[in-house]
Amino acid sequence: MTLNCVVVDDSAIQRLSIVKLVENHPSLNLIAEYSSALETKNGLNTHQVDLIFLDIEMPVLNGFELLDVLNKKPQIIFVTGKTEYAFKAFNYDATDYLHKPITRERFNASVEKALEHHRLLMNQNEEEGEHIFVKSNLKKRKVYIKDIKWIEALGDYVKLVTEETSLVVLSTMKAFEAELPEGKFLRIHKSYIVNLDKIDRFNSKNVEVGAYEIPLSRNKKTQLVDALNNI
Repeated sequence: MTLNCVVVDDSAIQRLSIVKLVENHPSLNLIAEYSSALETKNGLNTHQVDLIFLDIEMPVLNGFELLDVLNKKPQIIFVTGKTEYAFKAFNYDATDYLHKPITRERFNASVEKALEHHRLLMNQNEEEGEHIFVKSNLKKRKVYIKDIKWIEALGDYVKLVTEETSLVVLSTMKAFEAELPEGKFLRIHKSYIVNLDKIDRFNSKNVEVGAYEIPLSRNKKTQLVDALNNI
């Protein structure tokens, strides 16, 4: 098993020391290194990343602020010279917290944690089916992809309609769409994303999911036909 990772640190010397540790580890594949959080945010849009080695104190946008703006978060191992951030780091579900200077033994132990966490996630997905976690009514809820029928925009929220229930989630449509697996969902209207497997029939104006009719934008019909032909 190999984890794709990036290294983020505004100090070139510190960044190089972590890069060397990464390159010498057989289970890590270095995708990129970044000197700022803004560079990282843009880079994550083009790379599939499993793990970030992330400095905290950086100009303009610090490590915590970077995580606040990411729609999809890989595993995080914080790397910092300050111990006072440790408690806050674990509020961000960090896999580990490395204090500079970093020994090879401590680095390897941290990577092993990340590998074990990745293995657990992979096994869980295989056993239970593909799923996402959403926060609704102050609680995290597991939602299986196969159970989602459609997502509807509600101002600053979205309504997630499943086979069993409906959940209201604080999110934009764009952010929620990024959480969904490619090829299984399509945004057919500015206010609706549908699960392609749940579509029973459609015409030039609507898509039918069970007894419900969902509006179809005129400029989305061709895209819908192509998407249905590819599932």
